[in-house]
Order: sequence, then C-alpha cells, then structure tokens
Amino acid sequence: MTSSAEVVKHYPESAEALQDMSWEELRGRYQALAQVPLDAGSVEEWLAAWSRLESLVSEAASTAMIRYTCDTTDQAKEATHLRFAAVILPKAEEQSVALARKLVASGFKVPGMETVMARFSTAIALFREENVVLFSELEELGSGYQKITGAMTAEWEGRRVPLPQLSPFLQSPDRAIRERAYRATVAPYVAARGDLAGLFNQMRTGRQQVARNAGFANYRDYIFPAKFRFDYTPDDCRRFHDAVEAAVIPAVARSLEERRVRLGVDRLRPWDLAVNPYRLDSTHPFQGADQLIAGADRIFSDLDPGFAEEFRTMRQEGLLDLDSRHGKAPGGYCDTLHVRGRPFIFMNASGVVDDVMTLLHEAGHAFHAFASHRLPFIWQRHPGSESAELASMSMELLAGGRLGLPGGYLGEVDARRAQLDRLEDVLATLGHIASIDAFQHWIYTDEDGADPAARDAAWLRIRARFEVAVDWDDMPEERAARWYRQLHVFLYPFYYIEYGIAQLGALQVWRNSLADPDRAVRAYRDFLSRGATRPLPELYRTAGASLVFDPAGMAELVSLVEEQTDKLRAGLPPREVALG
Repeated sequence: MTSSAEVVKHYPESAEALQDMSWEELRGRYQALAQVPLDAGSVEEWLAAWSRLESLVSEAASTAMIRYTCDTTDQAKEATHLRFAAVILPKAEEQSVALARKLVASGFKVPGMETVMARFSTAIALFREENVVLFSELEELGSGYQKITGAMTAEWEGRRVPLPQLSPFLQSPDRAIRERAYRATVAPYVAARGDLAGLFNQMRTGRQQVARNAGFANYRDYIFPAKFRFDYTPDDCRRFHDAVEAAVIPAVARSLEERRVRLGVDRLRPWDLAVNPYRLDSTHPFQGADQLIAGADRIFSDLDPGFAEEFRTMRQEGLLDLDSRHGKAPGGYCDTLHVRGRPFIFMNASGVVDDVMTLLHEAGHAFHAFASHRLPFIWQRHPGSESAELASMSMELLAGGRLGLPGGYLGEVDARRAQLDRLEDVLATLGHIASIDAFQHWIYTDEDGADPAARDAAWLRIRARFEVAVDWDDMPEERAARWYRQLHVFLYPFYYIEYGIAQLGALQVWRNSLADPDRAVRAYRDFLSRGATRPLPELYRTAGASLVFDPAGMAELVSLVEEQTDKLRAGLPPREVALG
C-alpha cells in the first residue's frame, strides 16, 4: 500500500516544473494522496506531503501571476497566468476539499491545526462542484480588469505615461498642476466606464450564482463563511460603518479644515487631498528603486535587525519589483512563494512619500511570510486577511516615524511633516474603507446592484456619508469613477473591511510602541510567528490589540491620533506663505 513518503518522491523538486505540467498529471498527485490510509501515527506525515503539494501549486500559480502583472502586454505570460487562475487552481481546490474531507472524517487531532480544521470544515460545507467552472470564469474576468487598467496611460508634457507616474504632480504646490494631474489620472477610468461596468455586471452575476449554488440568498451572505469570518458578522460591519461616521468623520472634518486653511483656499477640491499642506514644495524622498530600497533598509535596521536581514534577502534574490512602467499592472501587493519560503513585493513607485509607505506596508506582509514559514504546514502560514493587514498596517506606523533617520529618506522637519500627513490620512482612510465596504454590502444585497447607473448613484450616496468637506462641484462622473479605480471591488470582493479592522488594531500596536517600543516590537514579532494557528481575537491580543467595532473604542484611538498630530504641528516651523 502506498505511503505518504512514496507519494512525495514523485513530486517535482521546484514549482517551476509545474509551469507546463498538465492538469491531468497534477491531479494524479492529489489522487495518490487520497489513496494513502490514515492512522494516528501517519497523519502528520500525510499532512506534510499534502502541504508540500499545495506549496508547489501555490508557488507555481504565484509565479505565473507575478510574471503577468509585471508585464501585462506579454500574451504568453497572460496565457500561463490564466491557465493557473482559471483552470488549475479551481480544479485543485476541488481536490483539496476532497483531501480535507478525508482528514476531517478521520477524526485525528493535530496540535496547532485547530483553526485550520475549522476552515476545512467550512470549506467542505460550502463546496459545490458546479461552482468550479464559475470560479474559473470569474478569474478570467479579473484578468480582463487588470488588462484594461494596466494599459491605461495619460498624456503628460508631450508623452504618454502610466498613471502612477502622475503621483508626484498630484503633490505639487501649484494647484493648477495638481488639478491637471488629477483629471489626467481619472479620465481613463471615466472613459472606460462602459467597459468596466459591463465587466462588473458579469462578475456580479457569477458571484451571485456561486452563492445561490451554495444555498445562500446572495454573495454577501456566502462570502462571510467563505472568508472564514468566524469572529464578526455583517451586522458588526454595519456597526463599524456607523461608528466611523460617529467617531472618525468629525475628526476628518477638523483635519480637512486645517488643510483648507493651510492651503489658503476657499474650498477643498479633489486635487487638494494628496499635497502635503505643511510644506511649500514637493517632497522627493528618493529617486529610483535603489534609493527606495536603501532608505527602507535603514529604517528596518533601526526598528529590528532581523527585519533588515530579511529585507536584504529579498533584494539579493530579486524579489522586489518597485518601479512604475508601461504595461505593468496597477497597484501593489506582496505574494508568498511557499516552496522557497520567500515573499515577493510588487508596486508602482514614482518618487513620492506614499511610495515609501506602500513599501513599508508590503514589507509588513513580507515579514509575516518570513515568520510564519517556520510553521510546518502551509495552511498554518496563511493568516486571515484581518491578521495579514494588521501585520502590514502596524509596520507602516512602527516604521513610519523613522523617515527622518540619518541616511534615510527625509530631513527631520520633512519627516515630521510626512508623519503628520500620514496620521491625518489614517483617519481619512477609515472613512474610505467604510465607503467601500458599505458599497459592497449594497451591491450584493440590493437588486439594483445589477444596474450600472444605480450602482454609481449608490456609490455617490454612500460616499457622501463618509467623505466630507470636499467640493465635487460638477464632477459626478469623476467622483463615481473612484470605485472603478478600487481594484478590490473587482478582483477581491469584500476584501476591504479587513483594512479597517486592522488599521484600528495597528493604532493600538503603535500606541503601545509610544510607551515601550521594544516591548511593542517583541509582541508584534510574536504575533507574526503564529500565522493562522490561533483564532483572530487571540492573534490580536498577542500583538497587543483587540477588535474594535464600537464608537467608544474608535473615539479613544481618534483622540490619540489627534493628540499626536497636535504635537507634530507644534514642532513645525511657521508657515511662510499659503500653498494654493
């Protein structure tokens, strides 16, 4: 009778070997595992064999996705990515559910797998064979969104440039330049509204059908168990929206009024939100990826030498793609290559402070991947999104106060200005998160969510609830275009409330660091190392935080942010002249 050890002998040594492997050949690996008998003495060896197979498939798919997003113009890379995303991964998921069913039915207990077993049981309950094809179709639609947006460019100073390269001009002290850059950034999304709306119609239809096939009334009700949200509910999300409106938005309004006064304008327009109101000229913290990397290395060295060592490993092994260029997909991400035990960071840097914060954010994910790779099984290393984003957003705050280190990005005063601007943005971001999450709840629970015009109207209505003190006079199309620019709504439905939950957790980690920096970093590292081995509330407690959905809990953290921003403002030199 075949053993797990015999099965593993037939695995390829690296994920690269799977790039051209047929599904039939790969399926044989899963089926061989399914035939291995389980007993108390062999279950961990069997889990290790299954984990190795999942790691190989995951890394092969990630590699294909990385290569495609780095160059969306290459048809061969697109085809390979789609083969994994739309064919292999959905079918592999079907095989994985069968193996999970075998494990759950065995009744064997493995220490550290309690949370994973709960996920397995949920996945088994939700699985429907008819959804395999639907998931494949949805992946293809997602690739279509990346292709449309990855090809977007703007005319600027006589040449066509990728949209991320306009970011520095959005921060110009010259208001006319900011307006021109803003309109140039948004115009391609307005022009593509018909194509993107049609694409989303197909996505929504497919997702609603997935939910109905699994016995749910709508995709919102399906996605909560599908995302293993065991510790909060749709009602908790509505509480979150209400709490943000009550406790956070008034503080945002105060911050925006401070911005308006400092900019010396009678009303804030959309192009007034990216510029730093605390300085008279644009800040250029780095030029090119090498300087961006060098500054981050300096910050991580000061924060924790272990982080610096891991970051250098990524640089040495070519696991950073940071510059913006033609044909590159928009946005930024960190993905994990599970066989190698290495993360990969992708972003579109253009030389602004926001790029630094993006790199710090993605580095938080990367350090999470390094720390959790020490766990024996791949499923233990995959934290829920709420934990993943706690890692990244905490890193932003822990490292963000170090932008002014000698040999880093900015001088002392500019670093203070950047930190002040960032803390104000934290509060504004909570309003944006509430907007996106509330909008997605509406899309999938209201019949009008199928109508493009009704969707845009709903977005404008919801956005007005959480976005205050900004004049959108005669710009409804541009304001509506904001949700088309949010790739999460298209590619990762309902992946946004996690940012809000994690941001509030990160503020608590940061609060702890203000009192005892070393202890806060140790707690953060302990949290990273636990991966997905404990329930979400316990993971947050390990990091020194808790889940916050109520106005009182948010108000306390908002007060901390406002207290710190007041201190930072007090330490700035007097404003010489108004920006405009």
